Amino acid sequence: MDLNWLRDFECLARTLSFTRASDERNITQSAFSRRIKALENWVGLPLVNRATYPVQLTEAGQQFLPVALTAISQLSETRQSLRDADRGDNRFIRFSVLHTISTNFLAPRLDELQLQIPELRTSVVSDSLSTCCELLVEGAVDVMLCYYHHSVSPMIDEAAFVRKDLLTDRLIPVAAAEPARANQWDLTRPDGPPIPHLAYERSSFLGMVVENTVQRQTLNAETIYVDGLVETIKRRLLKGGGFAWMPETAISAELAAGVLVPIGDDPWCTTLTISALSNPATLDQTAHTLWDLL
Repeated sequence: MDLNWLRDFECLARTLSFTRASDERNITQSAFSRRIKALENWVGLPLVNRATYPVQLTEAGQQFLPVALTAISQLSETRQSLRDADRGDNRFIRFSVLHTISTNFLAPRLDELQLQIPELRTSVVSDSLSTCCELLVEGAVDVMLCYYHHSVSPMIDEAAFVRKDLLTDRLIPVAAAEPARANQWDLTRPDGPPIPHLAYERSSFLGMVVENTVQRQTLNAETIYVDGLVETIKRRLLKGGGFAWMPETAISAELAAGVLVPIGDDPWCTTLTISALSNPATLDQTAHTLWDLL
């Protein structure tokens, strides 16, 4: 049993639409459908009648829904009460963070903050955007760090939280210098052989941002690899396997050394904002100090 299956089922029961529910859960519809099917396999009965429009819960689904809601609530409350009981002089301040922000922004920033706040203790969960949002909403973390983009924003009600914009980042198309020059890879030229593209999963945050960036232009590229993690794509990028859109904070050293080079001008780039969200009313004194300095 995966708790996300219960959250998926609750979302589907509320929206009565696989499309809307998968969008809300920030995963592809096929992946969402597989998770609902996995839950049905675990229960041993169909929970959803897929033959109707909109979809409807079966009798078993209607009986299971209140059980699922209770389980989600009780598990979340228990986790929070256990964490609250652990509060003390050396309580850990908890972060949920997108993987690439954790590696390229938060880790060096915490090194600096540790010098300013010697008693600082932190715990970081690096995960997908949907999981990071869930952890913040449920009170399982004190601070969430994520990207904002004009076309894609976290699916979260900001009314309950304070948001700080910390840094402007750029998403730029780059390739290893040697193959880029040898093959004359240039996105501004629509002619020539397609450029091998190392792509993000379309359902991921950066995947959606890239799609928005290129949708009004002719992209002379062929996708040869798909992944959800910036660091994994970066490793293949450095080996010269193709080009990828990368956050500038993730490749600043490689750009400065000339190991990676841009292969597109401004219309092929876009701006991201690294933001932090928290509810300062729930923070202790050390966490407040960190929030003020962040």
